[in-house]
Amino acid sequence: MQVQIHHLIEYRYSRPVQLEPHTVRLRPRCNGIQTLLAFELRVDPPPAGQSELVDLDGNAAVQLWFGDPTEHLRIQTQSTVVTLRRNPFDYLLFDWATHLPINYPSTLAAQLQPYLATPADAGIQSLAWELWDQVQGETTAFLPALNQRIYSECRHILREKGDPWPAGLTWQRKTGSCRDLTLVFMEGCRAVGLAARFVSGYQVSPPLQENPELQGTASKEPAERHLHAWAEVYLPGAGWRGFDPTQGLAVADGHVALAASAYPRGAAPIYGHWLGRGVHSHMSYTIRIQAGSSPQAQLN
Repeated sequence: MQVQIHHLIEYRYSRPVQLEPHTVRLRPRCNGIQTLLAFELRVDPPPAGQSELVDLDGNAAVQLWFGDPTEHLRIQTQSTVVTLRRNPFDYLLFDWATHLPINYPSTLAAQLQPYLATPADAGIQSLAWELWDQVQGETTAFLPALNQRIYSECRHILREKGDPWPAGLTWQRKTGSCRDLTLVFMEGCRAVGLAARFVSGYQVSPPLQENPELQGTASKEPAERHLHAWAEVYLPGAGWRGFDPTQGLAVADGHVALAASAYPRGAAPIYGHWLGRGVHSHMSYTIRIQAGSSPQAQLN
């Protein structure tokens, strides 16, 4: 599926502020499950300098630094991506990875250590081992069971700012944003010895509750778009595979990934600070996503 994404995010400040260096991870990944055909980044005010880099997790990033104080920061991207994974279950696990917990070879265990940290929250551990018992420890049965449990029992809310809540708190409240629910899924996986990481990106299809066709109502207004988050789990024999607890789905070609990390902050699409006393800030954004093969829209 060919996907065009236009993303505009703007920060406005009540008085001029000095922008510290910002890291931007808005370039979609280019690998075996999605191909990046085109990408353009525009920044206003123009940065004093910028540097393309690959971060510790292998994500493409841009480091920006600025000169004079400013009352706004406008970041705009245009991407054209082809998503390639139609079947999220097209794999065969290694024999030693079909039951949990997995006894990883020592070299692989060392590489996966940042993604295997065991959660301390008792509620998450109880959830994970309850599901483990229900599926008799089968790896491929545990993942959809955990995904569906979070999806069916937790209410999704929109929360535009802030780090993910602690997974135990989200599970106790049964409420959270996509990044909160993703952290519950990740820590549930880690509790039974599955390596998991946090992914930021876009959902190509509108969420089910926002799709007027599924609601049986008529509307010509496009669904409001937001950045999305989901998890990837490392499965020996299959590599990293995506699971979206907000939608209760295994990830295929309906998601476009930007960045992934063992820690949510390492996958933040934009990260940076500003300096100024008594300043109020306001953030706004627009995301437009179109699937198909129409000509690429121009930035304006």
